[in-house]
Amino acid sequence: MGWWQVNADTLAGSRFVVSPLAETFACLKLLHAGAGAHPGETAWLREWLPAHRARLAADPVTAALVRAGLGRDWIADFLTPTPRDGESFEDGVARVRAVRPADARAHLRTSLAGPLPGVLDRDDLPERAAGLLTWVWESAVRPSWERRRRVLEADVVTRVAQVSRGGWAAVLDSLRPGTRWLGESRFQVNLHEYPPREISGAELLFVPVTPRTGWVSWEEQERYAVVYPCTGVLAADHRARDVPAALSALLGPGRAAVLVLLGQGPLSTTQLVALTGQGLGSVGRHLRVLWDAGLVERGRVGRSVLYSRSGAGEVLVRARQEPETAPANRPVTPRS
Repeated sequence: MGWWQVNADTLAGSRFVVSPLAETFACLKLLHAGAGAHPGETAWLREWLPAHRARLAADPVTAALVRAGLGRDWIADFLTPTPRDGESFEDGVARVRAVRPADARAHLRTSLAGPLPGVLDRDDLPERAAGLLTWVWESAVRPSWERRRRVLEADVVTRVAQVSRGGWAAVLDSLRPGTRWLGESRFQVNLHEYPPREISGAELLFVPVTPRTGWVSWEEQERYAVVYPCTGVLAADHRARDVPAALSALLGPGRAAVLVLLGQGPLSTTQLVALTGQGLGSVGRHLRVLWDAGLVERGRVGRSVLYSRSGAGEVLVRARQEPETAPANRPVTPRS
């Protein structure tokens, strides 16, 4: 397993960062894999995979670059520069473009764990990688970036609240498969047999992305990042199917969606805005009505107010999910 030595000060000073470039590279990985982990990814692939494959079919060099760079056990380092707080996509991809050609070839040899194919023995690999990432961003990510960003920011709120409730160990154990706190200042970052790294005193970043993927990256000895899949599913159609029709008829579709989503655990208003796609004012009104009816509870964690379903809310959702077994005349009395 690969693990990092992290002292208390480094962990306490770590931050969560949203990165347009990391999101774009995660989407490129999803296109390369060609299979989605949930209906939202499948729908997105259905829309963009044909164009991606056609682009690579017309450019065999870039196609070979993608196959080599997204190795089975290692990603070519120059494709995943360590995110920086507040960095735009344009600034991030400029760092890909600025990589020295010799370094890019060396990184590809590492990801391949062998010699470089002749077709990739050239100097324009960073430019080609930047061009492909720019196409993925402009075509398939940027149009939905605001919604993606809200989902990512909602995940950050959840993780920060999780730190407050259960400490860093609970967060590190749940980031993605292969990450866990080992004790004695050791943080396992993946399941690969790589030498441990001492990162105490460096900047440690945690970066959510919406596709179900992840990786680690570092910038010399100064900045380290763990990229992980966020908790919010970017799948509007999937969310809509999760809301029982009877519950939508009873409460209204917007309010019903909020109540159903609260079954995932405590969520803030910001998170609900991100996950439902509804406006802040609408979500606030729904929560107020649900609170007045005794269907939700709320509590403060740090600066965030988190909402969850009350016992009455749980009963109501379960009853509407199983209408054939619930007596038609059984009353549901909200808790005052």
